[in-house]
Amino acid sequence: MAGAEGVVADLRAESDALDDLVAGLDDEGWHLATPAPGWTVAHQIAHLWWTDRVSLIAVTDEAAFADVLADAATDPTGFVDAGAERLATTPPAEMLADWRDTRARLHDELGRVVDGRKLPWFGPPMSAASMATARLMETWAHGLDVADALGVTRPATARLRSIAHIGVRTRDFAFSVHRLPVPAEPFLVELAAPDGSTWSWGPADAAQWVTGSAEDFCMLVTQRRPRADLDVVATGDDAATWLTIAQAFAGPPGAGR
Repeated sequence: MAGAEGVVADLRAESDALDDLVAGLDDEGWHLATPAPGWTVAHQIAHLWWTDRVSLIAVTDEAAFADVLADAATDPTGFVDAGAERLATTPPAEMLADWRDTRARLHDELGRVVDGRKLPWFGPPMSAASMATARLMETWAHGLDVADALGVTRPATARLRSIAHIGVRTRDFAFSVHRLPVPAEPFLVELAAPDGSTWSWGPADAAQWVTGSAEDFCMLVTQRRPRADLDVVATGDDAATWLTIAQAFAGPPGAGR
């Protein structure tokens, strides 16, 4: 449990920050188009609500989650979008109330997971800290979609560190999902944090490295902005390739949001 407490606290804060963006919206606001094609603000919140519901099942009832996996197997490329489409028709006030309840229960349950327990998921089983980090990454990324739709600029926070971390950790996955050889050596990744400090991963003497803004790196690995618009620079051929394919989320490669 000790490893999950900090990231669960960040997940709560990120969820609350997004809640603040949508809580006062009228029906027109909920139906605003976001930069994700075909998705409104309601779709974005419905997606997070659906995934939080499924995550809660994985934590509290592994047998029931096996049924979720079986249902997903009938439409492996579309079941997530189908869930968002279905829940997006929920009246906004009801959606908001249920999302609040669901995510609060999930956060509480993640904080109670015993150290060493692996939680079932659509990919490999994961720790509570890993699940909380994945939920934080998704909440931030879809929150950015909502903010863009509303014309709001959100302040960068230290919560980005966990998102950057998962972006670094998924380097090999990004190469594999694109059917490219996985680089044999680790890269050095050095990012400028919102407070002016430097966040670093990898050996200082790495032959290839990535540098830039932590916020921009998070936008890159969640595919929320084109690389050309971001302050992220690679040195080395493999590192440069990575920046064209990076994705911190599971699933097949896509064309961004």
